[in-house]
Amino acid sequence: MEPISLPEPGMSAGNSSSVAREKFHVLVGVTGSVAALKLPLLVSELLKIPGLKVKVVTTERAKHFYNAQEIPVTLYGDEEEWQLWKGRSDPVLHIELRRWADLMVVAPLDANTLAKVANGICDNLLTCVIRAWDLSKPLLFCPAMNTAMWEHPITARQVEQLKGFGYTEIPCVVKKLVCGDEGQSFPMAPAPFPSSSWRDVLPFAVWPQRC
Repeated sequence: MEPISLPEPGMSAGNSSSVAREKFHVLVGVTGSVAALKLPLLVSELLKIPGLKVKVVTTERAKHFYNAQEIPVTLYGDEEEWQLWKGRSDPVLHIELRRWADLMVVAPLDANTLAKVANGICDNLLTCVIRAWDLSKPLLFCPAMNTAMWEHPITARQVEQLKGFGYTEIPCVVKKLVCGDEGQSFPMAPAPFPSSSWRDVLPFAVWPQRC
């Protein structure tokens, strides 16, 4: 059964397109790490891959680090989750996003959301999508945090817990952080890079041939 087409924020469900999907759907999750500054670049690079359609799910704290006007795709947050649902027959946004997506990538995944996901906590739109995720589909996560947080013993346990769920870690890289420390951030070049690089970052057979 084809997933229900999601209405854009502010659009009624009755206006959703019923046209069959032709694109590969990537859902980007972004959390409250300073590395969220790179969200516009991440989305723009994904959109260079032919055949890809992208939507973004953000935590409220992540909004502090990027300008929503620079994100050229639909952006969903906690407010949209509650605006969409008015009664029993209405769609539930985190379930609709789960159905819509072919692949999810959480970049960056901060220490707080890492801990939530590892323990099954689902107290916002993003963590609800992850908790409801279809485990037959790929979910990638890109940790990003200060070195002191990364080196805490619980971090390795939580990363392994996510991998035990079947999620795939995109290893972080060590770089100079905004706070001045060396730290862990997700592996994106500071300047645009060829879209073919995403085949290395997202090495899944689920990529359609036209990509």
